[in-house]
Amino acid sequence: MSFAPQIKIPATYMRGGTSKGVFFRLQDLPASAQVPGEARDRLFMRVIGSPDPYAKHTDGMGGATSSTSKCVILSKSTQPDHDVDYLYGQVAIDSAFVDWSGNCGNLSTAAGAFAIHAGLVDAARIPHNGVCVVRIWQANIHKTIIAHVPITNGEVQETGDFELDGVTFPAAEIVLEFLDPADEGEGEGGASMFPTGNLVDALDVPGLGSLPATMITAGIPTVFVNAADIGYQGTELQEAINGDPQALAKLESIRVAGALRMGLIKSAEEAAKRQHTPKIAFVSAPQTYQASSGKTVEAAEVDLLVRALSMGKLHHAMMGTCAVAIGTAAAISGTLVNQAAGGGEREAVRFGHPSGTLRVGAQAQLEGGQWTVTKAIMSRSARILMEGSVRVPADSF
Repeated sequence: MSFAPQIKIPATYMRGGTSKGVFFRLQDLPASAQVPGEARDRLFMRVIGSPDPYAKHTDGMGGATSSTSKCVILSKSTQPDHDVDYLYGQVAIDSAFVDWSGNCGNLSTAAGAFAIHAGLVDAARIPHNGVCVVRIWQANIHKTIIAHVPITNGEVQETGDFELDGVTFPAAEIVLEFLDPADEGEGEGGASMFPTGNLVDALDVPGLGSLPATMITAGIPTVFVNAADIGYQGTELQEAINGDPQALAKLESIRVAGALRMGLIKSAEEAAKRQHTPKIAFVSAPQTYQASSGKTVEAAEVDLLVRALSMGKLHHAMMGTCAVAIGTAAAISGTLVNQAAGGGEREAVRFGHPSGTLRVGAQAQLEGGQWTVTKAIMSRSARILMEGSVRVPADSF
């Protein structure tokens, strides 16, 4: 019996924010995977090690969590005034699919750095020392991200003293600007970043009844509910949620109800193939709690607490795109996020998450009866963990 040999594909393994992923240049992918479709999906699943019934990713590059089961493709941009096109795939762990429905805000940080490393940014635009402004076209959601990447001696500076809760070691700070982050292409509300047209809705959830909910499409489609309304304090860590199948089922039912109300899916069954979006998050007023690192987060340090789920599990920190949704909703008086933060007008919030705290800023305004957001800003970090080639069996895609 003959077996296909393994093939080598140039790749770079990177951390971006609190996520990790395998990065590829489009031109380095096998021809069949250079276009969207089954071959690309099968390749990425094999690279990550999915679907894995053991949920360990022992035979792949994935880390068996939503934060570490990701692939990214970058190429020279097809858009005017942009440097690179950035396409992101969230690979399911124990199911055979890749979700292309949204962005990864954390890996957006690494996308800016990788674009320079990979020679995709015009050398004339890279200073010998200073900051390189990388103009990224986020191809999943058709939005612009600006990454301010520090440069030392003509190369990306990766080491530094910027500390990010949820990441073990300090690194160089990269500032991200998400321009016009509201996703206006989905949902029943048309051009509104609130698809239902309301800042707060009564969301009917089978088995739970009616819950107040804020549903927003800034950064990534997100359904916000109050922690107290679903039996939580808002100080929970991963083990309190992820080890409780009933809790996960309850939160998934809220997510599905929100997806239906937002017009993102037409039937509850579709949610199984759209796990990446929308996100479900619960909010509460500030409280003192102990983060997963053992560090105490004092109530006075934060404006509110937020816990969010990604791919059906409570995230260990906070997804970057969800942070954009948090910052935007906090800036708009009347949303549940704004209420949890104490109400009023604000352009930035610091929120508590399971690993610590994060500050995010957003500029929102009401125009013609519609809320718009011009940009959201946050700081993250990124670095290369390994570079070279990944190997996959030639007959696996």
